Amino acid sequence: MEVAPEVRHLSRVLLPESESLALDMALRIRDEITAYAAGELVTHEELAISCTANLRFILGTLAGDDLTLDIPRDTGTNRADQGVPYAMVLQAFRIGARYVWELMVERAASEDRDALLLAAADIWAVSDALAAAVTDAYRTAFAERVRRDGQMRSVLVAGLLDGDAGSADALARAADVLGLGRGGAFAVVSAESPTMGIEGLPDIERELTRVNAVSAWRLEHGLHEGIVALRPGFDLDTLVQRLTPLARGRVGVSRSRSRLEEAPEGRREARVARDAATPGTTDVVRFGADPLGVLLASSPEQARSLVDAVLAPVLAMSVEDRQVVIDTARAWLAAGGSTSTAARALHVHRNTVRYRVRRLEEVTGRDLARPVDAAELYVALECLRILGLG
Repeated sequence: MEVAPEVRHLSRVLLPESESLALDMALRIRDEITAYAAGELVTHEELAISCTANLRFILGTLAGDDLTLDIPRDTGTNRADQGVPYAMVLQAFRIGARYVWELMVERAASEDRDALLLAAADIWAVSDALAAAVTDAYRTAFAERVRRDGQMRSVLVAGLLDGDAGSADALARAADVLGLGRGGAFAVVSAESPTMGIEGLPDIERELTRVNAVSAWRLEHGLHEGIVALRPGFDLDTLVQRLTPLARGRVGVSRSRSRLEEAPEGRREARVARDAATPGTTDVVRFGADPLGVLLASSPEQARSLVDAVLAPVLAMSVEDRQVVIDTARAWLAAGGSTSTAARALHVHRNTVRYRVRRLEEVTGRDLARPVDAAELYVALECLRILGLG
């Protein structure tokens, strides 16, 4: 880069002192950043080495040497691997850049200071380029670390689903690290785990990767939940098709969403859709595909009240008699009130169906010839199914 001759000369004068000057820079960083002072994440020796390398990069660049950005990139990669927070890394580089500027002002000959002030933008541009290279390397290394570290990945997914990820920038960074991208459509999936600590959708992330579908998952409290990126050719219907053969319990899928801030609402939808599936099955239910089931699953207490109000006499029967009546009622309603069709589905004589329906009417006090009573019975049976009571 082109800089003023006075700046180039001063940089060449200071270069041989890089090692001793870097020790002063490192001391200033330790004085201003408590975590560096402790020497736990980054030892004092490691800090001195990186300060020396980065100071030589700044002075060498200003002196006219053709240097690559590999040196600052190494610092960024190392700090990410050491688990140093990014904000702390950036603060250290700002302190270092300020140290270089103050050093050059102090060491410049009095007749050169005017030229130095005019060249301030060039000097800070080198420091900014160094910081940008460090930032890029840090984020790349951090993203790779997260991909390797399932626990950290799970924490990022939890932050998105729980709404604890923070600012819009933090949401975007989490999405980048997880590979979900920014602003694209996505759906939330909630699956029951067969037992605590076991995935409800075994190897789902790897299976989706095979069809170029990006996803990120967490396993917590008996639930296996994730965010799946949608795209042309991979929509909600396709997602359901991919989930169905892997399911080990009930699975719910939210509606398509486009803003990461909506992930918590997507999780709520996915959980309600999951609860609308029949307990003990591996059904995959999309939010909105079964509006009545979703409505009832979202209010289990009200669903239980409706069961008690309509089906209490049925539930009081013996287990065997109760199941016969319930199965008959479901078959009859599914057949649209056709006794013959229900009889064929149940493999019994139609008179048997008539007898069972009359018995159901007697014990519940409902007249199933009345649409309102039949509808009430249907809703109560759906509540019974969702609650896993029969």
